[in-house]
Amino acid sequence: MSPILTWIVTAVGGVLAGFACAGTVLWRQQQTVARWRYLAHHDDTTGLPNRRALLAALRRALYNGDPVGLVLLDLDKFKAINDTYGHEDGNEILTAVGNRLSALIEPVRLAARLSGDEYALLVTGGAEQTASAASAAWRAVMRDPFSVRDVYLRVSASVGHVTAGQGATPADLLRAADMAMYEAKQAATGIRAAATQNPGPVGLRYRDLPRN
Repeated sequence: MSPILTWIVTAVGGVLAGFACAGTVLWRQQQTVARWRYLAHHDDTTGLPNRRALLAALRRALYNGDPVGLVLLDLDKFKAINDTYGHEDGNEILTAVGNRLSALIEPVRLAARLSGDEYALLVTGGAEQTASAASAAWRAVMRDPFSVRDVYLRVSASVGHVTAGQGATPADLLRAADMAMYEAKQAATGIRAAATQNPGPVGLRYRDLPRN
């Protein structure tokens, strides 16, 4: 092979190798970005969408004028489970609860873990559909016991729900559903609807209350 041809072949090979290397670096960067985007919108314990993802979906639904409801669910006396069995086993129960909630069918649009032992459901529809989803979520948690170290534990939950009215904001819905959930926990009723099913800019005023 002539020196010129050898040089050409070498140069082309170097260029192709450079493209391959650059492609690998770009692919890895894309994978890293995709991974960080996933982590930014998902809970690292249960794999469910997190509060940020729920709020984004809720804002889109309200902006589009979709009929939506919000269900909040809080596990009862979960701290005692953590204290007795440890956080690792507690996390297994949190994940199992998340799996049950994420398996709920329509009208549930999205199941999310907000923090600790608190979950949320975004529901498509009005008061009837939201109440139905709240009941389905409560039954899903209560239906079967959870296995922890060969011990079967029954876990109960308190559920609050609300439907969006005209002009409602995500903050309005979260406050109303949270108040209903707190009242359900205090009264040990399991499920409670918000005092108003039409929270908006001129809706109820709320005060911060402690939660067990």
